[in-house]
Amino acid sequence: EDEITLFERDMKEFWIDFKSVYGTEQINQTLSLRDSCKGSIEVLSAKWSKKLKEGDLMIDKIQEYNNEILQQSKCISEKEEQLTETKLNQEEEQQKNLTDSIQELKEELAKQMQIMSSKDKAVKEKMERLGKSKVLFEECLGLEIRRIHNEQLQFIFRHIDHKDPDKPYTFTLSINEQGDYEVTSCTPPLDCIAEFQLKVRETNNFPAFVANIRKAFTALSYK
Repeated sequence: EDEITLFERDMKEFWIDFKSVYGTEQINQTLSLRDSCKGSIEVLSAKWSKKLKEGDLMIDKIQEYNNEILQQSKCISEKEEQLTETKLNQEEEQQKNLTDSIQELKEELAKQMQIMSSKDKAVKEKMERLGKSKVLFEECLGLEIRRIHNEQLQFIFRHIDHKDPDKPYTFTLSINEQGDYEVTSCTPPLDCIAEFQLKVRETNNFPAFVANIRKAFTALSYK
């Protein structure tokens, strides 16, 4: 709600400046387009925030399963080594216990692998739905999102500089080893990018993060 209030305030200031540049007819047309876009942005921001949170939870769960699988794989290796070392000098019953234990671990590992596969499929389906939402954001905000090398996402804004609407303003985002959002590049550079990056790590409000960067680019275009 705070982000929306700030956004509305900035929009009012923008239109005051805008009226000094454009005619009444152009302003009326632009106001109508602005109101339409504003409603779409609010609805889509809420949906994106919810879906991104669900995606983060799903990714955390998959990571948890991966850790369990790694631990179980390590345990299997250790027990197989024990079985190899004791085959010649252990009693048959002890060997059978080890064999049964290894078999149980393998069965549990197979179950975990199946669960992880199902979770991965669910994540892919969510990402497909997010992709459809992305198209709507591109139309409303002049935003283009590209997947580039090293699993990074590049965000390209246009329609910011009223003198050159096609001029691109870009930043590149990745997920670091700690699972946090990290901006790896920004063109043109923004002094406030570190502040925005810290805030999105604290709030996990990704739509607000994108909106803040676009707002900063817009302010920069008037300098």
